[in-house]
Amino acid sequence: MQLPEQNNIIRPHAETAYAHELKALEAIDDRPRPTNWRLSPWAVVTYLLGGKAGETVIEPKYYGQRRLIEIAVATLATDRALLLLGVPGTAKTWVSEHLSAAISGDSTLMVQGTAGLNEENLRYGWNYARLLAEGPSENALVLSPVMHAMRNGKIVRVEELTRIPADVQDTLITVLSEKTLPIPELGAEVQAQRGFNLIATSNDRDKGVNELSAALRRRFNTVVLPLPESLDEEVAIVQNRVSALGKSLELPPEAAPLREIQRLVTVFRELRSGKTEDGREKIKSPTATLSTAEAISVIHQGQSLAVHFGDGELRAHDLAAGLSGAVIKDPGTDNTVWQEYLETIVKKRDGWQDLYRACKELGR
Repeated sequence: MQLPEQNNIIRPHAETAYAHELKALEAIDDRPRPTNWRLSPWAVVTYLLGGKAGETVIEPKYYGQRRLIEIAVATLATDRALLLLGVPGTAKTWVSEHLSAAISGDSTLMVQGTAGLNEENLRYGWNYARLLAEGPSENALVLSPVMHAMRNGKIVRVEELTRIPADVQDTLITVLSEKTLPIPELGAEVQAQRGFNLIATSNDRDKGVNELSAALRRRFNTVVLPLPESLDEEVAIVQNRVSALGKSLELPPEAAPLREIQRLVTVFRELRSGKTEDGREKIKSPTATLSTAEAISVIHQGQSLAVHFGDGELRAHDLAAGLSGAVIKDPGTDNTVWQEYLETIVKKRDGWQDLYRACKELGR
């Protein structure tokens, strides 16, 4: 099999995309490092929140309270696992990936939580051809990301922990409390090396959520990642991610003017909160989450329309296509909420008539 060229990969792993930043931080990092950590806790926080490493500018990966990231990193330096909790789109997966890249130099040890996940995905499996030929042996084992991380003293990520069935979730209790993974078939066990820890992410908005047992929840230190506090902060996040992802999608940054990002984020924040940004008018909220991540997707869709079917610059009619789809998840109720918002807020707002007309025309 021929491997793809790095330049053609749509979304490189964090340790690849930001290799120059990690190398620069490593070169100037003279703080104490826990065993098997690539960077010190101080350098990990700098990598996440931005700063300078000599002449290298470290780009912020997370916009929010510094203390939250400090707590998360300090947790991973202990023997307690970390649970990143928040509504969809609060950068839980993004933060977990970059924490793993900065600490272990490897963000690829990941288990994606689904309703169909079984214990083998968290513990280990078997190569059945070898199992039949040799019987149970270490050579027949298929290591899970969790076991691999334990053996090598690295961070493992479990995404969407509460989508995993409760009885499978509890497979992690022994791993997190005893730092041991028994292999009864071999009469053996894997003991975690220093540097091993686990980052889980979870939200309680999705359907099919399985509550964590009290025994498992006690093994985690929970950090809640909130939605951006201010309009300017959320606009900065969207602008930064649109610029970064646009490069891999070959979409020029000028195709997403700041004005359109500000209008989109304003709409999302008002519909989310149930009131206008100035707090003067109450608004009905749709069933959609309208997260920062969804705002980034809407901008990318608009960019694509503008570049391939317009004059190259994102305008109201390009924005309207993705915006309506993001808001209206349940046509029975959300369409009414959206039309009311267009008539009472968008139509009357100075300079927004083009967006109003574009959204109304799309809905005909």
